[in-house]
Amino acid sequence: MGSFERFLSLWVGLSIVLGVILGNIAPSIFQLIAGWELAHVNLLVAVLIWLMIYPMMVQVDFTAIKQVGRAPQGLYLTLVINWLVKPFTMAAIGWLFFKVLFAPWVDPQSADQYIAGMILLGVAPCTAMVFVWSQLVKGNANYTLVQVSVNDVIMIFAFAPIAALLLGVTDLTVPWETLVLSVALYVLLPLLAGIYTRKLMLDRGGEARLSGFLARIKPWSITGLLATVVLLFGFQAQTILNQPLVIVLIAIPLLIQTYGIFALGYFAALKMKLEHEIAAPACMIGTSNFFEMAVAVAISLFGLHSGAALATVVGVLVEVPVMLSLVYFANRTRHWFSGNYQK
Repeated sequence: MGSFERFLSLWVGLSIVLGVILGNIAPSIFQLIAGWELAHVNLLVAVLIWLMIYPMMVQVDFTAIKQVGRAPQGLYLTLVINWLVKPFTMAAIGWLFFKVLFAPWVDPQSADQYIAGMILLGVAPCTAMVFVWSQLVKGNANYTLVQVSVNDVIMIFAFAPIAALLLGVTDLTVPWETLVLSVALYVLLPLLAGIYTRKLMLDRGGEARLSGFLARIKPWSITGLLATVVLLFGFQAQTILNQPLVIVLIAIPLLIQTYGIFALGYFAALKMKLEHEIAAPACMIGTSNFFEMAVAVAISLFGLHSGAALATVVGVLVEVPVMLSLVYFANRTRHWFSGNYQK
């Protein structure tokens, strides 16, 4: 890991501060950029996330993907955490904090809205950023692709029923445009570009050419991450400063849920004797959220200025720094796990 990457948490912290400052100095610019949306997916953010994901997709070796079936335990772990545990613990933690612990400071109607936003985050496993977290923990690119792809397929069928059950609504509509566009932008297109690039590099210079190319494009991944952080916090800068107490109250149960889910997954991975390059990404996938989907559903169900929409936005703001702390922890505890996955 280079010296710049070693201080990645510092650069992210500075990017957060810069985003909040710029968002308050020049809110009109961020409002303009925020309007560049298609099906609730911000196109500039999509480009930056694409830059983050592309280097990992170049590492995907399709000839090795078939080997994933020989070690399915990591996939099982991801699926159990995402669909049998996480949505229900999120609902329970939301209820505990906003109906019991925070009841003196939050009115019942707002509490219901915040819980709804948390539930939507819990039911939407991440599609895009997990590729970045996997790369930072030196995860197996082939295995991560399979895990994310299977999750996306399950989400098509499971998102609406689970969300409707936990929210207590019967007319929940899945924003298919957001789901399809996000999968295309964050998985399909960078994967196709990665496959083409990998073949081109190998045909023209073999592994040495490929390794050199990956070394050159790696800084773009970190640059995309930092620029994304600046944008996300710039978009919500005025909300952060105008409603600091509400932001903190929502962030507390989200933090507990995030660290708790990761701890559960990591402990299970140790007991299952998974290799670190499978275990770490599996836990990252189980921990992070598909925030575009959650925000889109919250807006369509409860309105743009609802407490539910605000809760999903806080989830976005909390996720990047929290996931970076988990990346750091996973890298520091690599020695807890057995050897590498055999491709």
